[in-house]
Amino acid sequence: MTETPPDSLIPYDEIVQEALRAVVGRVLGQVEAGGGELPGAHHFYITFKTHAPGVSIPASLIARFPDEMTIVLQNKFWDLAVSDSGFSVGLTFSGVPAKLAIPFSAITAFVDPAVDFGLQFQAADADLDPEPHDDAENDSPDGPHDSGRAAPVEDGSNVVTVDFGKKK
Repeated sequence: MTETPPDSLIPYDEIVQEALRAVVGRVLGQVEAGGGELPGAHHFYITFKTHAPGVSIPASLIARFPDEMTIVLQNKFWDLAVSDSGFSVGLTFSGVPAKLAIPFSAITAFVDPAVDFGLQFQAADADLDPEPHDDAENDSPDGPHDSGRAAPVEDGSNVVTVDFGKKK
């Protein structure tokens, strides 16, 4: 006999996502406090939804990246400013300087490859969920991932993925 756990009245998934996004804010805040200099070999890949509420990037970048975009904070960035809700930074794209403002809620991934650390997030806004689509051919119920969850990868990395499925 299998019992289904009751629906939670506490939004644990949202609380965990918010806490993990705070990690990104704290790391960027430390870089800002250090004068915008990244310590050692640290550098960051930050992926975000380009149409998320509060994102401010040039129209040319939205045209090139209509859904999601990854920026790299490594050598050439300036004016990093971090707030409780997001950050802004200056970067160059094809030789053209641009100022980007990104709320933490728009971030879908944060990676520091120098220390093999990464976080992945769900889009914070329900309107940003992908459109429904047909199942991929490799989503066979006969395969090793028939539970709907990916099998853990034992590759020594420190990537943390938090994936709370939506209840139907």
